[in-house]
Amino acid sequence: MSKFHIILPGRNFFKEIITLAFPLVISSSAWTIQHFVDRIFLTWYSTESVAASMPAGMTNMLSMGIFTGTAIFTETFVAQYFGAKQFERIGAVVWHGIYIGVIGAIVHFLLIPFAPSFFHMIGHAENVSSLETVYFQTLCFGAFPVISSGAISGFFAGRGNTKPLMFATIFQTSINLIFDYLLIFGKAGFPALGIKGAGIASVISAYCNFIFLITLATREKYENEYKLFSSWRFDTKLFRRILKYGVPNGLQGTIDIAGFAIFLLLLGKIGTIPLAATNIAFNINTLAFMPMIGIGIAVSILVGQNLGGNNPEKAGQYAWAGFFITFSYMLVLAICYVTIPDVFIKPFSYKSDPTEFVAIRNITMILLRFVALYSLFDAMNVIFSSALRGAGDTRFIMT
Repeated sequence: MSKFHIILPGRNFFKEIITLAFPLVISSSAWTIQHFVDRIFLTWYSTESVAASMPAGMTNMLSMGIFTGTAIFTETFVAQYFGAKQFERIGAVVWHGIYIGVIGAIVHFLLIPFAPSFFHMIGHAENVSSLETVYFQTLCFGAFPVISSGAISGFFAGRGNTKPLMFATIFQTSINLIFDYLLIFGKAGFPALGIKGAGIASVISAYCNFIFLITLATREKYENEYKLFSSWRFDTKLFRRILKYGVPNGLQGTIDIAGFAIFLLLLGKIGTIPLAATNIAFNINTLAFMPMIGIGIAVSILVGQNLGGNNPEKAGQYAWAGFFITFSYMLVLAICYVTIPDVFIKPFSYKSDPTEFVAIRNITMILLRFVALYSLFDAMNVIFSSALRGAGDTRFIMT
């Protein structure tokens, strides 16, 4: 029986992970800033809006989780084919990820009529549940670009070419923040739509991101080497393979999101103030969490490439290097959550109701202590799950 052992990586392993992860960290951080500012704007608009945004947003992520997780798994296929130098097989994988986006879009169009009944059934305050319905329904129109962009991102990330993803996310974030401001508050002649405006901004930016990525991916140089444009024909055998490994990855993500979504939906029954405070605490946590995702993706890519190239020992060293980086990072942030929580909370107080926000602040400060504790375990979860994902062992992660 083989024994578990920590593989101490050399300096070069840390350097390679940081080099590969840096654009991904910038990319995930930009995405985090987008949602962070989005929640701040909604806090300024009304307490009910920020209270409704997280449950509805999480429910949308939950409904898309299995599709997004399956489409994103194209990254592992690409990484392993790239490591094995089977470049001609990469284009077809990306196209089949986009087909998953088409299926996801159809499912979400069908979900739109059921949203009012669902959020009414949850039992939140009537003014909150009506906003949750509007936000969820609006986000459903963005299912196709969100899911399909995950598949195209896998083409770039799986080959270790992460800079285009950084530029795409910065572009998407810029579009989202501009339209957030215009459509939530009604500036420059646009109507003040509140939470619906935030949803429309998200959908517009998602389509802009998809167009940006597909334009980059279909350039002639990629067609010559990876058959990215000409491999569009549907292949039942390949689609089944992607589903075999990708669906457990999607289910794992869905189950993870479900825990948060169900928690938020139940918490809303306590009241609008506790729900708003919890949304803010989760939003602050996302600032820390998303850069870890960037490092996790880098670990997954390097593990996949090295296993594809038959170098399992190096794959293990990349996993441990990623762990040491993320755990150190999260330890520093956890200390900050406990010792200087107001640094993270203060941006939400601007333009909000001062009397109401005192109660929100007090609850958020307590919640951040819990965030500090579980964030350390999250660091381990992200890295070792990413390593297993790079190896294609999605069923174990799901279990």
